[in-house]
Amino acid sequence: MKINRSFALFLALFLAPLAFALVFSPALCSPAVAASADGLIADAVDLLKNMSDQTDTDTMAGVVAEAEAIAVVPAMVKAGLIIGGEYGEGLILKKENGKWYGPSFYNMGGASVGLQIGVQKTAFLFVVNNKAGVDAFLRSKTKLGADATVAAGPVGRRADAATDAQLKASIYSYSMSKGLFAGVSLDGAVLSISVKRNKEYWGQDITADEAIKRPATDKRVLPLVREIEKLAKKAK
Repeated sequence: MKINRSFALFLALFLAPLAFALVFSPALCSPAVAASADGLIADAVDLLKNMSDQTDTDTMAGVVAEAEAIAVVPAMVKAGLIIGGEYGEGLILKKENGKWYGPSFYNMGGASVGLQIGVQKTAFLFVVNNKAGVDAFLRSKTKLGADATVAAGPVGRRADAATDAQLKASIYSYSMSKGLFAGVSLDGAVLSISVKRNKEYWGQDITADEAIKRPATDKRVLPLVREIEKLAKKAK
């Protein structure tokens, strides 16, 4: 059955305010918005523990062990009613000469248009493989897939993983949704620096580049550093 174009346009305009409320209402978005920078770190620790407990993390552990940086979005909410939207907060830690630096905080979001309805909450882990990938989290705005290459992270046994170093994406992405672990592509998602969270954590105005150069030795972030290193040790 064909829908009259004028009626379809009217329907979209009529429901747009409802869609906006669905996507951005505090009740729905609160799981994606941490109460504080410290709370975001604690949620990231829980995500790493959850991923480490999965039975098929050998390959992910291997790429984590070789990473130049690790970034986490503990909860990203995707919701939509004709107009879709998604939002989450995250943080990144950089590794250099075996030591960790940061964190710097960022936001991740996106939008889509189409006939859709529902709400989905997903957590993401990003394994950053090179400087270009790190820079993607330090710019004021980065569109994954366009400004930085991103690919679904390899899973399964290391012998079966397509991880040719010359073809490696700048960023590998993994997701956890409803207890399920998988590599997932995030082309089109947009990253932006969270000035608010960086100032909250560091106690002063600070750029993302400055934050990522500071040693990750504060007791607030050490539990996350330990979980990353614990996961890396599972590599086979």
